[in-house]
Amino acid sequence: MTMTRTTGTRYGMLPVAMLAVLAAGCGTQQPGDTADAYRRSHPTPTGISTPSTPVDFPCPGESPTPTPPPTAATSGSAAPGDHYAENHGFRVPFPLHGQRRCDGLVAVGRIEAALEPLRKRGDFAPEHTRSALTGLGYPAGKVRSYENGPTGVGFLIEVDATPLCVEGTMNRDSTRANPFGGYPDHSGCDTPSGGH
Repeated sequence: MTMTRTTGTRYGMLPVAMLAVLAAGCGTQQPGDTADAYRRSHPTPTGISTPSTPVDFPCPGESPTPTPPPTAATSGSAAPGDHYAENHGFRVPFPLHGQRRCDGLVAVGRIEAALEPLRKRGDFAPEHTRSALTGLGYPAGKVRSYENGPTGVGFLIEVDATPLCVEGTMNRDSTRANPFGGYPDHSGCDTPSGGH
């Protein structure tokens, strides 16, 4: 009696059969099919959340329509093909929204009020600016001040660890401060020196 060995043939057919099954699912799109037709026949399952736009509302003492925060697109992007903005996106601070934005505006108001007497006197010494800011209760290790030109001073305060940051300048003409929420890829309020 002669026996035929078919075991090797059966195992060799398994990959071919699997390939045929996988290939059968490809190429099922018919001419004229659109993404809308697909979405109608395959609705998004419920329970899956989609990212929402942060909600801003008027803060106490503010007009009903807040001014939009500056975006990366308005920060001086160069000609198309220049990847400067893309490569330096890590240096664009996070804007504040909702109650955090209101908290930032309150901090700015306190800071500007504390620095205004120094500005009126023409006192732009970084150590005096720092003393005025720590006098508001901000920890000394979270307050930085530095010379900003011949007649000005700059400052950076980490208001809280969330982080809520306030950065600004003071000179003989004005005191300006802006709140922000830190930076991507970096903890703290200081501008990161290196990117991704």
